[in-house]
Amino acid sequence: MSTGTEIAPLVLIVSGPSGSGKSTLVQRILELPGTMPSISCTTRARRATEASGKCYDFVTEEEFDAMVARGEFLEYARVFGKYSYGTPRKWLEVSRKKGVDLVLEIDVQGAAQVKQQLPDSVAIFILPPSREELEHRLRDRGQDSSEEIARRLAQARDEIAQLGKYYDFCVMNEDVERAGREAQAIITALRCTSARRRARVEKLLASFGGKD
Repeated sequence: MSTGTEIAPLVLIVSGPSGSGKSTLVQRILELPGTMPSISCTTRARRATEASGKCYDFVTEEEFDAMVARGEFLEYARVFGKYSYGTPRKWLEVSRKKGVDLVLEIDVQGAAQVKQQLPDSVAIFILPPSREELEHRLRDRGQDSSEEIARRLAQARDEIAQLGKYYDFCVMNEDVERAGREAQAIITALRCTSARRRARVEKLLASFGGKD
């Protein structure tokens, strides 16, 4: 009886509007053993609280364009007409080499690109409980002007409207503890599918001996 081959690690896409709490939920997913984050490249300026290589690799526009020309990105985009962001393909290679699931925190445009290249990737969309709560969170951060907040809210509506097009799951982030458990439960359930456990099932059957 064939022992089969191990299925490649999961590629997990997490998206959501600014203020939805997706970064917090990504951290909850990364608490699960056997996961690793991708680190995006960006051309925006590094904030004082940020260290290069932890959340982002900060590169110049010229460096970014050269990476695009060499085909080094799994996905990339210019966001809000200001800065470029991209996910280096190398993280996919690293995750496969290590045998751990890769978590990508990217926007809807990036999710569409990854889904096209990797149809088996799994996309999770993080929803705010309401427009009012989303606006409250954006204002409470104290980072954006009223005009910027209005633009982000409009962008949020457009992103949510595309949920059914690219996303396999959605998590409502009304209570972060519950939302974190839901996000982790999705990953656990995916890992337990019969297709992903096939090699282990075949090995178990082989241990019984007898006919295939």
